[in-house]
Amino acid sequence: MRSRDLWQALSARRYLLSAWPWRATAYLVTGAVAGAATLVGLAVALVVGGVLTVVLVGLPLLVLTALAGIPLARLERQRLRLIDRAPAPARPVRQPPATGPWPWLITRLRERATWRELGHALLFALVLWPLDALAVALALGVPLHLAGTPLVMATAGGGEEAKVLKQWTVTTWPAASGVAALGLLLLALGGYALGLAAGVRAELARVLVGAPGEGDPEARVGELTRSRARLVDAFEAERRRIERDLHDGAQQRLVALTMALGLARLDAPPGPLADQLAKAHGEAGRALEELRELIHGIHPKVLADYGLPAAVADAADRSAVPVDVALELPGRLPRAVEAAAYFVVCEALANVGRHSGADRAEVTGGHRDGRLLLHVRDDGRGGADAAAGSGLTGLADRVSVLDGRPSLSSPPGGPTLLSVEIPCEWTERFA
Repeated sequence: MRSRDLWQALSARRYLLSAWPWRATAYLVTGAVAGAATLVGLAVALVVGGVLTVVLVGLPLLVLTALAGIPLARLERQRLRLIDRAPAPARPVRQPPATGPWPWLITRLRERATWRELGHALLFALVLWPLDALAVALALGVPLHLAGTPLVMATAGGGEEAKVLKQWTVTTWPAASGVAALGLLLLALGGYALGLAAGVRAELARVLVGAPGEGDPEARVGELTRSRARLVDAFEAERRRIERDLHDGAQQRLVALTMALGLARLDAPPGPLADQLAKAHGEAGRALEELRELIHGIHPKVLADYGLPAAVADAADRSAVPVDVALELPGRLPRAVEAAAYFVVCEALANVGRHSGADRAEVTGGHRDGRLLLHVRDDGRGGADAAAGSGLTGLADRVSVLDGRPSLSSPPGGPTLLSVEIPCEWTERFA
């Protein structure tokens, strides 16, 4: 997004008579002051932190120095209002998984925007602020010095001579007036030069610390990622709603019907009516079992109440092949991640029971380096192919929605190993 107000003002005829030259000057001057202060602050923090690192006290200071770009970027976005009335929004960042300084610090250090803003801070402290100061000196200081030549000649030179830029000597009043006229002309040109310098400087600042524009590929990718995450959350919420409605509504009604048929069967005398009631009672019982299986397949209650390890253990108990489970998760993960991981395990175990001819399987995994790791292994005949259009294709699609990555190793003769990685953070810890 360009600094529209300044660029539009530069093309106007009354630019020099407007406030825009002053706003551009203020933007460059405040940039020079802020940049010099940033250079001093970073230098002091690095020196002190480096010296104190010997006793480990300086490590937190060095870590905090890496976050110095965050407040400076916020200041830069505020300074952009001097030359552009449109606000410069910050780049979107992830929210910490929990409250407190430590989750916030870990999240910020993992954000690409944090390191981009630190790069801006270093560039600002080492390169940009001297250029800001140089632009103001050349476009404003030099013309004002030339325009004040008659005044210098009348005061410091006693009306006889004056030094121009400490290089040339003016000894006559016509020459001093000519230099002053040249200074005024350069001052007018300097107003445009300051506007151009401030505009270019602002464009660079927007690229480094501002959010990308609507047409920016990075912005489109980010919005697609966020919209995909919202769709996944909405889908999981709808699954839980359907499961809850079936569990609390249809299942309870069917339980009541089964009990009523059972009581009627006990009260009915032997004969055709009792036989029909027994048949209806059996059908109601089978329908109740099927409904419970359907509810469990939509979103198992054990997953919602007790988390992924308990749900995987429950799936292992219901597997046709004996399964060993070693899943170490000290806390709850995002619901969409837990649901995807659970159904991945269920699909993998179903494939083991149907196709592998295995005698035993195992499910292992844990959470490391911001990722959920799952491994499903069996001692079957192998030869599984994810490209053959089996349930493994849907499994891969479910994982990829969450930016996960599945991998399959299944040589002929076995064993088969399915591995899944899903990036995620904790939502809460188990007590």
